[in-house]
Amino acid sequence: MTTDRRKFILSSMATTIAGALPLEALAQEKPREGGTFIVNLEPEPSGFLFNSNTAGVLAGQVVEGLVAYDKDYKPVPALAERWESSPDGQTITFHLRRGVKWHDGKPFTSADVQYTVLEVVKKVNPRAGTAYKAVQAVETPDAHTAIFKLSEPSPAIWSVLSSAEAAILPRHLYEGKPPLTNEWNNKLIGTGPFVFKEWQRGDYILLERNPDYWGGRPLLNRVRFKTITDPGSRAAALEAGEVHYSPFSSVAPSEVTRLKNTRGLRVETGGYGIFVPQFFFDFNLDRPQFRDKRLRAAFAHAIDRQALANKVWFGLAKVATGPIPSAQAATYTADTTQYPFDTKKAEQLLDEAGLPRKADGVRLRITHHTMPYGDAFKRVGEFLKESLKQVGVEVELVNLDLSQFHRTIFGERNFDTFSTYYAAGADPQFGVLRRYWTKTIAKGVPWSNGTGYSNPKLDQIIEASFTENDAAKRRELLVQFQKIAQNDLPSINLLELQHFSVVSSRVRGLSTFPDGYAKSFKDIWLQARA
Repeated sequence: MTTDRRKFILSSMATTIAGALPLEALAQEKPREGGTFIVNLEPEPSGFLFNSNTAGVLAGQVVEGLVAYDKDYKPVPALAERWESSPDGQTITFHLRRGVKWHDGKPFTSADVQYTVLEVVKKVNPRAGTAYKAVQAVETPDAHTAIFKLSEPSPAIWSVLSSAEAAILPRHLYEGKPPLTNEWNNKLIGTGPFVFKEWQRGDYILLERNPDYWGGRPLLNRVRFKTITDPGSRAAALEAGEVHYSPFSSVAPSEVTRLKNTRGLRVETGGYGIFVPQFFFDFNLDRPQFRDKRLRAAFAHAIDRQALANKVWFGLAKVATGPIPSAQAATYTADTTQYPFDTKKAEQLLDEAGLPRKADGVRLRITHHTMPYGDAFKRVGEFLKESLKQVGVEVELVNLDLSQFHRTIFGERNFDTFSTYYAAGADPQFGVLRRYWTKTIAKGVPWSNGTGYSNPKLDQIIEASFTENDAAKRRELLVQFQKIAQNDLPSINLLELQHFSVVSSRVRGLSTFPDGYAKSFKDIWLQARA
């Protein structure tokens, strides 16, 4: 990983807003074994594999990657004990941990690594797949050695080797079936510290301690992921101590000030250092009307993004200036085409696009699908609906659950517009470029290129950035990318969001590392009730 990328990751690491005990005090406490850790996930995952942020929290307890990452986001051993790279960067040899077993008792081997990388990560992972583009083969000379053969160096691969992006899956259960629809996605078998036991849809998911875990006995007896769809009930459960941990901004941002002053709770922004959520508005470019850039620019001018940040996110967001968030300082530029809030300009552009107001004042009627991650995103939808109404665009809001959202947007492509965020990640290659690269137009793959945007010139720039090792030259390429993407405007970049978690003061050992949101709960324990 380059020095610039390391600086970005360190600068992105957030700190606790309020309520945490001093680290010195926590270090003096004796860990307490036992108990059930109760976690709220909103929305309820539709499966274990990379289809939502909450799926990542869930999967991180059951499956593992070749490496994990420390507080500085440097790779440390996990399923691989050690590794080395060839001088040209085109061969990476991983020496796998011996004696590791899948939860069904089968041995973990290099065949599992080979299958996962070639058949899952490269083919259907919308984020890590770009970093693995150069991997041409995974050789398995023996059961405990996996050799990655690359067509060209891929520095980015060193940031996506953990369970968060490239969890190793059991080949004996997945081979021969499409990975995204495999039955085992709902009852995952892994090598991790907790074992899947039960899933009652709409109610809870239960995991139990893996007593034979290679990394040592977890402190918790079990983890219970509880579904609470009503935001008021979710906040009440946290305040009553019925839920110990609720990640990914699952309560309304307007509640943060009150909750951080509530006895028994703390509000934590640590653990999301590499997440960097970029919130945006996408057009379905398969629809003829949205191929006119004047219409897309009109929509951008009609949305007061600062008001959106203030009214919906209460200071936990900032206005985006382009596709790469400012937190990725090594590659970010603000020198891009901007679309300031200007309803007169929006109306002018709509007129020029051949969409005059009709007798009822309406120029165009569209549907807009909101992100299914809680009430804050429904309020975003209402804000966007009212904003576009001011310039003669009538919006019908569509609120679906997560699985329906995936199917409608990325499978059937039956939508006009939608709003969501992608994790930008530790580098633009993971979370940003997939929104614009032609090769990530992948029907049926969640969180891929949802607009269907394709620009051969931009593709060349994106692909050149994948293998450019000179930091200055790579920055130059990504600055060009930002300028073209923001000028073409297939997607309106709205806000940079700050995620937070609400945590019981009884919880100890919760990771605030840059990838803490996806870490296992192996070292978490619960302080006895006062």
